Amino acid sequence: MSLQKIETLQAPQAIGTYSQAMRSGNMVFLSGQIGLNPETMELVDGIEKQIDQVFKNLVVIIAAAGGSTGHVVKVNLYLVDLAHFQLVNEIMPRYFSALFPARAVVGVAALPKGALVEADAILVLPNNPADLQPTPVTSV
Repeated sequence: MSLQKIETLQAPQAIGTYSQAMRSGNMVFLSGQIGLNPETMELVDGIEKQIDQVFKNLVVIIAAAGGSTGHVVKVNLYLVDLAHFQLVNEIMPRYFSALFPARAVVGVAALPKGALVEADAILVLPNNPADLQPTPVTSV
């Protein structure tokens, strides 16, 4: 098994002992992202801007891994206040298509740097570029 570190300057640099993402085979595991502006390494203001920035950070790391949000199979979100759950539902479709990944939302007491939201993700990259074209299920 070979491991590949995924890194981009377009996302916030790690603030601890971790990588932005790691690839093993065709799976990529993204570390948690908070609403840090990658240029200033400061949190953006407010919950809506933080949710938006978290998804922007994930998207650029996904792109650095050679994928797109269509390859994301799981997203974990951590909210300091679960009252913001609906905001996540409003903002997430800006970054993901109608075939949404599996998702968990967890209420937490605190996040690094006083962030209000954090998200991590898992994606599966195609073995062949023609593979893994997400198609919505129309009937069960």
